[in-house]
Amino acid sequence: MNWELLADEVIKGKMLVENEALSILQCSDDDLLLLLHGAFTIRKHYYGKKVKLNMIMNTKSGICPENCGYCSQSIVSKAPIEKYKMLDKKSILQGAEKAHHLKVGTYCIVASGRGPSNKEIDHVASAVSEIKDKFGLKVCACLGILKPEQAKRLKEAGVDRYNHNLNTSKEHHPSITTTHTYENRVNTIQAVKESGISPCSGVIIGMGESLHDVINMAFSLRELDADSIPVNFLHAIDGTPLEGTDDLNPMYCLKVLALFRFINPTKEIRISGGREVNLRTLQPLGLYAANSIFIGDYLTTPGQEGTADHKMLEDLGFEIDFNFEKAPI
Repeated sequence: MNWELLADEVIKGKMLVENEALSILQCSDDDLLLLLHGAFTIRKHYYGKKVKLNMIMNTKSGICPENCGYCSQSIVSKAPIEKYKMLDKKSILQGAEKAHHLKVGTYCIVASGRGPSNKEIDHVASAVSEIKDKFGLKVCACLGILKPEQAKRLKEAGVDRYNHNLNTSKEHHPSITTTHTYENRVNTIQAVKESGISPCSGVIIGMGESLHDVINMAFSLRELDADSIPVNFLHAIDGTPLEGTDDLNPMYCLKVLALFRFINPTKEIRISGGREVNLRTLQPLGLYAANSIFIGDYLTTPGQEGTADHKMLEDLGFEIDFNFEKAPI
């Protein structure tokens, strides 16, 4: 496969077909740099050498009734994590101040649970209004399954983006959780879009899915027109149903990132949870396909020091992107 030629065709509007997508995931390790060059051709066309930075504030931990097999906060998890109810506004604002100091463009307010109560929506909305006034950050909320009227309330408060991941393919979803459906997740994304909030939805790779599942995820997110696509790589936590799962290697993870860039060329592709554990020393190469990363800690696992991430970008010759707008078509 001539990856550079395929990249040029994608930029001109070509949509990959199934066998082309499969060729990316099955690319020879010897040809990986050629594949990444093709992905970078697309990435550079839409985003140059800029990288968007994101930071998570885990505002509510554990106490979740869902049985998601990957999650240390689920009701079936025996992982020894800290559990607490929704943080007060002061703590949420302190997190925003830290994000501002680290030159983070998007501050992500995350809460465990099936979905937020109206009281929690009002609490987050109040905090968001102050964050916008004091720090001017872009704010992403991730609070679970959302009702249309709740989405409108968040929009009114100034929430720019709402994250609700598909996590896996429709076919593989019942193997991961049974307390909510794939359609529940799609419906939340649709409600977010209808409210005028930018939709963010992504995946978790490494949960026993097939190559075709991964391809279906990428095409499903294209169909949903998610503006931001977080690509998580499973960091299997002891005490969760998926503990001991270790199906990933750095080169395969890079191929997955390239796949998502080829199928969703104009979108923000974000390397998310499990970056350090699964990409390891090849982390910098991921940014030749992706244009966005989380810095700092994740929900219940630590991340790389923010200063190390800034140094990585500097060494790559990349620059921090504060522009939240979509890439030009």
